[in-house]
Amino acid sequence: MFSRLIVRRRARRRAAATASRLYAAAVAQARAPGFYLAGVPDTLDGRFDLLMLHVFLLVRRLRRDGADGAAAAQALFDAAFDDMDRTLREMGVGDLGVPRRVKAMARAFYGRAAAYDAALDARGDAGLRAALGRNLLGRAPAPAAFAAYVRDAEAALAAVSPLAGETAFPAPP
Repeated sequence: MFSRLIVRRRARRRAAATASRLYAAAVAQARAPGFYLAGVPDTLDGRFDLLMLHVFLLVRRLRRDGADGAAAAQALFDAAFDDMDRTLREMGVGDLGVPRRVKAMARAFYGRAAAYDAALDARGDAGLRAALGRNLLGRAPAPAAFAAYVRDAEAALAAVSPLAGETAFPAPP
């Protein structure tokens, strides 16, 4: 009985460590100046949307790795929203307002994830360009370079092992 508890605890720690590395990679990629030069607004909302796009791409890739991938995807989501919580508090949002705002951010993430998932699973780039334009750029559709970037990022992530903390993002559009 205790050995199962210890094994689960170690698995959670491994997933959390992996998630921390993956989240750091998503943050670093989302901060690349090329995105902002290509039209992503350099605002809190623009930065949030760009970060959530990269977290989504990693979560989507991790879901393909079975139960371990699902655990790592959940740990990545938790790491991202723990950081959102911490950031809101640093920005001066009061204790009573933080949970409401984090909940709204999580809803936004799930909405974007559903739109991006459907668009990536569909043929052609029209749906992806529309989703990226609406969510990332505040207009529709996004330039073809953004859709190509997302498809390239998905292909690059398919070639690495995020469970081992590996990421591979292409250059911004």
